[in-house]
Amino acid sequence: MKRKTTRRRGKQRAMNRVSKTHVNAPMFFPGMGTAPFFKVTVFEQEHFQGKCLEFTYECCNIHDCGMDNIRSIRVESGAWVGFEHHDFQGQQFILERGEYPNWEAYAGSLSYHTERFMSFRPIYCASHQSSHMMIFERENFVGRCSELCDDYPSLQAMGWFMPEVGSMHVQCGAFVCYEYPGYRGQQYIMECERHSGDYQHWRNWGSHCQTPKIQSIRRIRH
Repeated sequence: MKRKTTRRRGKQRAMNRVSKTHVNAPMFFPGMGTAPFFKVTVFEQEHFQGKCLEFTYECCNIHDCGMDNIRSIRVESGAWVGFEHHDFQGQQFILERGEYPNWEAYAGSLSYHTERFMSFRPIYCASHQSSHMMIFERENFVGRCSELCDDYPSLQAMGWFMPEVGSMHVQCGAFVCYEYPGYRGQQYIMECERHSGDYQHWRNWGSHCQTPKIQSIRRIRH
């Protein structure tokens, strides 16, 4: 019986990458209890027009699914992170429940303009109520540190007097960190289940990261 269940799940995940699917039961992950459904619909044109595909699982290259690009998104459940390039590379875009009719809606105020959106995946560990992390002044968890378990539109206002963060440890949940105050600029998604929650150098934050500057942080909602 277990072998049949495994084959069915494997087949369903393969289908999720290339076609519309319907999830009938919540997904389960060890240590998290019953997780929310994960469901997103992506569209080839702005304002939810043109070809569309529905996903309940990660997509490492939208080209493999027969789409040229993603220009609007409808997140029906769960928290997701989108990427500028295939294989989860480049700029990161946090996608929480709601509608994103165009590039500006999900990209926010990035440092440079890009309208490429080629891959995305769920953030399974997002837990808004119990998110917890430590930020450190220097690399390798050295120097002054501060404990975070809330949303911080300005790290300076909470007493972090420098514009940079050297390293981070996410103990629970997931956060999105921003280059500037007010949740603006480059986005960096920090998760407890990536790198075991350890981001010992700012270059671990993402392939697009070119500076340790972090000035606002908030918890990710699923």
